[in-house]
Amino acid sequence: QIVPPVLNSFSDQDSRVRYYACEALYNIAKVVRGDFIMFFNQIFDALCKLSADSAANVQSAAHLLDRLVKVNNCFLIIEEFIPLLRERMNVLNPYVRQFLVGWITVLDSVPDIDMLGFLPDFLDGLFNMLSDSSHEIRQQADSALSEFLQEIKNSPSVDYGRMAEILVQRAASPDEFTRLTAMTWVNEFVKLGGDQLVPYYADILGAILPCMSDKEEKIRGFARETNEELRSVKGEPEEAFNVGAILSIARRQLDSEWEATRIEALHWISTLLDRHRSEVLCFLNDIFDTLLKALADSSDEVVLLVLDIHACIAQDPQHFSQLVVFLVQNFRIDHSLLERRGALIIRRLCDLLDAERVYRELSSILEGEADLEFACIMVQALNLILLTSSELSEIRKLLKQSLANAAGKDLFVALYASWSHSPMAIISLCLLAQMYPHASAVIQSLVEEDINVKFLVQLDKLIRLLETPIFAYLRLQVLRL
Repeated sequence: QIVPPVLNSFSDQDSRVRYYACEALYNIAKVVRGDFIMFFNQIFDALCKLSADSAANVQSAAHLLDRLVKVNNCFLIIEEFIPLLRERMNVLNPYVRQFLVGWITVLDSVPDIDMLGFLPDFLDGLFNMLSDSSHEIRQQADSALSEFLQEIKNSPSVDYGRMAEILVQRAASPDEFTRLTAMTWVNEFVKLGGDQLVPYYADILGAILPCMSDKEEKIRGFARETNEELRSVKGEPEEAFNVGAILSIARRQLDSEWEATRIEALHWISTLLDRHRSEVLCFLNDIFDTLLKALADSSDEVVLLVLDIHACIAQDPQHFSQLVVFLVQNFRIDHSLLERRGALIIRRLCDLLDAERVYRELSSILEGEADLEFACIMVQALNLILLTSSELSEIRKLLKQSLANAAGKDLFVALYASWSHSPMAIISLCLLAQMYPHASAVIQSLVEEDINVKFLVQLDKLIRLLETPIFAYLRLQVLRL
């Protein structure tokens, strides 16, 4: 009956009343010891507020009472206390924060109290203190977190899942020290958590990928190490390994402004294709447009990785045709993409897939192209790649044998219709295939056409090509004549 009136006095406006209330409760606590445990939560709540009291003497008295209450913590019913602690962890006052960390540290040192089991309830609050303006509070919070992490390493059973959700959010903190600490924890969790963390892999990856490009080297290092650890786990979809969720994370990170993050996101898509091809193809419509958009990336390494993924997907005939159709559409929409990346994209696809198959498909699409100006530009680009790229050397050999080889003749015919969109392209194709009479007929027909600047530019390019090693055999034949 005597404790409630004293507790009510803690909120009195007169600082002297608050001071004497602390003194009175201190004396009561010394006498009754554990018998006042039924009021523990109310006493803790009052001490929490008094720790930030405006009167220095009240603060001092509250600290003395706080020490005495901590001595009697063995009587604490932890399950009833944790909800109050969790609620108070959001307070920003530095004195209250010091008070809370002090209690967490003390309770964690009590053998009969399993604070680790309740860590998910106040972990976010501790991480929030890492960005406090007070160095002392940051240090205390870091010390408490380090102690808990060590306990986790030595504990056989920990609720990794709930804490992983908190760490993922904190890894994106604007505060560098918070990000570093969060990535340190994530790194340990991935090593220790095992199957418990499989349902959270997508979220964890979402935290790791941005940190791959962090300005702080230590954070990047932890992110790289954790990423490799995560990739080494070959989870199966039936084991809660969510392929779709991981793909979604990787797709979103392809829009990152940081090259390292985009590259690693592509590595993950490639890894999933390698391990779970059928599942990835089920989500192809969700990622295909993003992968096509990535072909315009400013980084050559990103573009090459995207092409590797496209080539892997295009191993299936229906996806091969879809890829080439979408590629032509993108070139039509964005001519600058064709100028900047066209040669790189076409050459890489020819290297990864069958070059003849790629050119036949492109030719088939361009043959019926309604936009004649685009068709001409596209064919000119394809023709230049055909004549100059090492990846297409086998096609050139085949075309040179068109007069004597049925396969070469068939390829010549397959390319001819679309190559007709560009006079210079069709002439060079005929010269390559040694169809000289037809090349002569095409040249004669050009006399009747209007001569403009574009025509002269293409004519100049053709003359320059005739002087390259590709047409050395042609120049030798002319000499013999």
